[in-house]
Amino acid sequence: MWAKHKRIFLIVFAVLFLAMLFVIKDPSMVTSLFKKGNENQTPNQEGLTYRTTTIGELVSKDTDGDGIADWEETLWGTDPTKTETTPGTRDDVTISKLRAEQEASTPGTSDTSQDTENLTQTDQFSRELFSTIVATTQSGAMDQATVDKITDSLAEKVQNVAPKKVFVMSDLKIVNKNDVQAFVTYNTALTAVYQKYKMDYTVLDVLQKFIIDENNVDVTVLKELNPIITNTNKMIDALVKISVPSSVSAIHLSVINSLERLVENLSAIKLFDTDVIVALGGISQYEKNAAKLESDSNNLANAINQKLKN
Repeated sequence: MWAKHKRIFLIVFAVLFLAMLFVIKDPSMVTSLFKKGNENQTPNQEGLTYRTTTIGELVSKDTDGDGIADWEETLWGTDPTKTETTPGTRDDVTISKLRAEQEASTPGTSDTSQDTENLTQTDQFSRELFSTIVATTQSGAMDQATVDKITDSLAEKVQNVAPKKVFVMSDLKIVNKNDVQAFVTYNTALTAVYQKYKMDYTVLDVLQKFIIDENNVDVTVLKELNPIITNTNKMIDALVKISVPSSVSAIHLSVINSLERLVENLSAIKLFDTDVIVALGGISQYEKNAAKLESDSNNLANAINQKLKN
């Protein structure tokens, strides 16, 4: 059933769910997430809102007062500002007829495993959201507990993104040499890697072009992240292969894993137009992981400099 009605669920997603996400997808919010010096900024601490409208109000809003919520009128193609989209026929009558026709033409209600496994995270969440909204609107107005449940579910998906790949010590080429010459060789190799894969522009340069103004973004610009992702992956491969003095192997490994986290974040951000849940996860994690990489790189540089001074 889900495969047959995927478009319907995505319409609901576009009308309702994206409205809920407005405060997160608002370019000014994206700007703040990538702006240095705002580590303590917590966007929308009081829950998801669309401008000054709560999720519950969005779900329950009935502009024309005909008993059919605006989001559902959009789903069925009726005008939420008119009680009779077709003159002489009330919208609730039209929608009842459409519901009956749909049920008659779609026997069976079970989803197949193939339907489910082919869904993006955004598809999955929109389906869950649709089911929640239908259940709550049928039983009455959406209460605060349900709003909190939706908000918490979204926050969980966006904020807790598990890494896809984690490098371990056995992946490195560690040498049991920690004398000055070993560190000179190691430092020279590191410098060569960074110089070879250095980019002429940064992630922030791309994101500044991505954000057109406070109300618009240019998703096509995100393709410029591709060379950064490619070069960073090559850098990671090179860092795994160079000989690392055992005394700095833990810091070296941390640098590699921080680079890997950033690559995963950037790959996720590129999906802004097709899988917004994944993209928002990348955005929410990027600043933290960039700060972690900077810290790890500084620690490694300090350890090398300390050794070379001796």
